[in-house]
Parts: sequence; structure tokens; C-alpha cells
Amino acid sequence: MSKNKIKKILVANRGEIALRVMRSAREMGISTVAVYSEADRNAPFVRFADEAVCIGPPPSKESYLVIEKLVKVCKDLKVDAVHPGYGFLSENGDFCKALENAGVIFIGPTPKAMHVMGDKLAAKEAVKNHGVPLVPGTEGAVSGLEEAMKVAKTITFPILIKAAAGGGGKGMRIVEQEGELKEGLERAISEAQNAFGDGSVFIEKYVTGPRHIEVQIMADQHGNTLYLFERECSVQRRHQKVVEEAPSAVLTPELRKRMGEAAVAVAKSVDYTGAGTVEFLLDEKLNFYFMEMNTRLQVEHPVTEMITGLDLVKLQIRVAEGEKLPMKQEDLKINGHAIEVRVYAEDPANNFLPDIGALTTYRPPQGPGVRVDDGFEEGMTIPIHYDPMIAKLITHGATREEAINRMERAIDDYAIAGVETTLPFCRFTMGHKAFRSGKYDTHFVRDHFTPEVLLGTEPLELSASALVAAQIFREGESRPPSRTSTSALPSAWKLNRR
Repeated sequence: MSKNKIKKILVANRGEIALRVMRSAREMGISTVAVYSEADRNAPFVRFADEAVCIGPPPSKESYLVIEKLVKVCKDLKVDAVHPGYGFLSENGDFCKALENAGVIFIGPTPKAMHVMGDKLAAKEAVKNHGVPLVPGTEGAVSGLEEAMKVAKTITFPILIKAAAGGGGKGMRIVEQEGELKEGLERAISEAQNAFGDGSVFIEKYVTGPRHIEVQIMADQHGNTLYLFERECSVQRRHQKVVEEAPSAVLTPELRKRMGEAAVAVAKSVDYTGAGTVEFLLDEKLNFYFMEMNTRLQVEHPVTEMITGLDLVKLQIRVAEGEKLPMKQEDLKINGHAIEVRVYAEDPANNFLPDIGALTTYRPPQGPGVRVDDGFEEGMTIPIHYDPMIAKLITHGATREEAINRMERAIDDYAIAGVETTLPFCRFTMGHKAFRSGKYDTHFVRDHFTPEVLLGTEPLELSASALVAAQIFREGESRPPSRTSTSALPSAWKLNRR
């Protein structure tokens, strides 16, 4: 492949991921272009970019999702390449083709790979002959209740009905017994149609007590594909991740190698290039099954960067330029342990419902082994139009215990007021004995968390550190924080209820 030296990148995204991509680009001597909606006019990523263009009103469908506007900016400003970040158009094949027609490089996989892996049924078909374990279930979309019943009885209940297109838990229903199948199927089809414009659903055996393990891969245009180890993403609410760590606490070196090689096989099945993530379910007996592939950079990519010492965005750019990957599989080693918590403007004491308002106080933590990827500053308002994530807080330690302890300290040092956030929940998670022991699964929230924990009633299985955190939380309810100096500010654990 010929090399295409990139000199100017448009980041087709907003917030923390736009800023994160721009920082790596700047270190590579590449100039950047920000596109922003009217709601983001004063955002840090807009100021950081070398050039910035307003592309429309706050709603995404009138700004960040309008392909024609983005392509026009690329042409007007003579952009060489586009980095899509995650979300928005990051997995949109039409966007890739539009850029290709305009002579602009898309920093990501080909539209073909994106299309195949974006359809869960097509993805299963692509990988089934490559030795990748699959969850028992249908090979295609079910035609109706009769077929669904036949399949369910064959693989036995409980089953999982899933939308063929999309993700994020939409169009997904767990059916425990035969009498629930009709309603579950109808609701899954309706939700899939509304969310993705495609009501196709398929059925899989429901894996009880599963862990969500994903493997980061990177592939160049010369046939080289590497796995950059795994991330554990089992702490979720509404099928969306809240806490991630790398490596997983339960994988053995042998299992890690097998899962990594399976992830590489998935990528090779569609001639994948660039960064991608292969997601697996891991059952209680440590059997793993392919779920899907995300054809983009993941929100949680920083934990992989922390344990490998690699900059995934820089690797993405070099691959897009036609360069070979600068390392081999045997060169990659795991260094310590990393944890990421997502700081959402959500109220964990009220079913994680989004919260809006201005950040009257915003002081991110600092210190050894602490990284904060954010896109907000004190005084800014959380827009109602987009995902409510304020920041990603990442800690790294020589051991898992040190990474957890460092995360507890960082959360306590994170001062946020004006909106409710997920920080109290994340602090609770760090101190819980199930998380501390590594013996947890995707039902962590269901099995261990109730709003009462944050309101003063702690279950007995909490560890000592979680009890201390809850005590600090209660004290913050009754003692107003001082605003006279930075040193007098209480921790975010106290501020979050103000």
C-alpha cells in the first residue's frame, strides 16, 4: 500500500473524544479542524483545534450527523483525513463512501467491514468458519413466533432475543420461560424497528452469570493484525458500561491468548484495518463466545493504552497513512493494571436518570497514575442534546489493588457540583467486596446496588472502604462545603448531592 501523509485531520465528533484525538494529532505535527454545533460553541475542543467551523443547531440530526455538511468542510478547508471518534457517524458506511468520493481518508475500517460487523447476523456468518466460538442460537432472523418457539425449545430457556442491527441494549429481551416468549418477541421487534429502522431479531441461548470481556485489536493494510489484550466491562447499567478495567481479573495467560487469537480471526474474516474491538461473553466455567465487533475506537480505550504504553489514536492515523504496525505480537506486554470509570451526569440514586445543569464546581483529580479525559470546564452547562458523559477517569497501578485504591482516592478528589453524577456509584463499586475480589459479572448492579446504599442504608456485604465512603457521603449531606478556597473544598463524594 502506498503511504498517504496526513497533514490535516477533521475530527467529526465533540467533547472529550474530539479533544483526545486532537492532542495526539498535534503531537504528530498534524493540524486539526473542529466541527461544532451551536450548543458546543464554547467547548474546550473547539478552542483547542487549529480551525473550527459551526455546522448547525444543537440537535445531532441537524449538525454532527449531517454528512453533506462535514464533507463540505473537508473540501473547503482542504482536509486530508477524518477521525470519527465514537458514536455519531463512526460506524456509518455511507459517511466513509462520501469521504472516499471526496478524496478524503477515513481513519477507520472499510465500509464493507463496517457493514458486515454492524449486522450481528452477518458478523456471525462471517466468523463461523474461522474457529470462533458462537453462542448457540439462530443463524438468521426469526420469521415469527412459531419459529422462535421451536428454536427456544431446542436450545432451552432462558433465551435472549436480540436486534440484528444496532446495540446498546435496544431491541434486547431476556425470556425466562415459554409463556413470556410472545410478548418478549413482539417488544424486541418493535423496539428494534423504532431504534434502527430494522425489526429483524435473532435468538441466542442466554448465558447466565456472564462476564463482558472485549479484546482490542489493531490491524494495518499489510495483513498484520495484533491483539492488545482484553478489557473487563461487566459493570453496566441498562446494558451500558460504567466501569472498565484491563486486564481482566479472571483470565489466565492461556485463556487470554486463546481469546486474543479468536479476536484476530474475527478481524481477518472481514480483512479489517485500523482499531477495533471484539466483544465476548465469558460464562461461569470460563467458556467464551463471540458477541459482536465494534468497528471504531471504544470509549474505554484509555485502559488499554495505560497497560500497553501505546497511543491507539496515533496507531490509527499511521495505519490510515499506509504504514505497517511498528510492533509484533511478541513485543506486547501487560504493564500493571488500569481502571476507568465513566463520569456521567446521571443520578444513580434515581435509576441513573440523566441530570442537566451547570457545573458550578469542577475540579478534576491529579497525581500519580491518574488520567482524566474530559470535555468540560467549570461553569459550563451539560447539553441535553447529547450523551451525558462529563469525563472518563482512569487510574493505573502496578497491581490491581493499587489501581483500585488510586481510583478511590481520585474519586474523592474529584470535585463536581451543580449536577448529579455517577461518581458516588463508582466509589461504591470500588469498595464493594465483589468488585475487589474480581468475582462479579454483568449483574453487578442488579445484585449489589440499590439507591439506599447512597442514601445511608448499607448492605452487609460492603467492604470497609465502601462503608467509609458511605459515611463520608452522609456527612456531606449535613455539612455544607466551604467555597472559600480550593484546599477547603470537600471531595466530590460530598459535593455530588448538592
